[in-house]
Amino acid sequence: MKTILIFVSTLDGKITKWGDPKIRSWSSKNDQDYFDSIWNDTRVIIMGSGTYNPDPVKPDSKHHYIVMTGNTEKYRSGAVPGRIEFTSQSPDSIISRFEKAGEERLLIVGGAHIATSFLKKELIDELWLTLEPKIFGIGGNFVVEEKLDIRLTLISCTTANQQGTMMMKYKVLHGEELQR
Repeated sequence: MKTILIFVSTLDGKITKWGDPKIRSWSSKNDQDYFDSIWNDTRVIIMGSGTYNPDPVKPDSKHHYIVMTGNTEKYRSGAVPGRIEFTSQSPDSIISRFEKAGEERLLIVGGAHIATSFLKKELIDELWLTLEPKIFGIGGNFVVEEKLDIRLTLISCTTANQQGTMMMKYKVLHGEELQR
């Protein structure tokens, strides 16, 4: 099973415009189409409640949404078995459960606390990053302030438009791969 962390970022590393997660449409149409395509091709999508709350996903038959939260009781009425669940399970437990179920791919879409928790446990196989030619100065980062030392190697990089939007895929190096 492949676990993919996906984000869009500005050149100064911001994933939210001025720190407001409700401002959703700041990335290019190229990035939005790319993200929608990946979203539609992935059954299991993981996010934190901070990503879910500003724009809640609706349960559908194509996806199994996992919303990580410390307060599952708050979301109990929104849960739909096999379609949308609210969990306080650890990243390890979530990965293990879906590996055993035979899933081929998990997509982690945010936010920073969720991304950091999966990265710290070395549960991310690839990081897919769209880099938009913008600078916000203020905004959220895709990881929380934490001491990390994660090495990546570039898989692919494409220019998406004339403005210079770049779509990059990186392999996250673990264990023996770091020794090479």
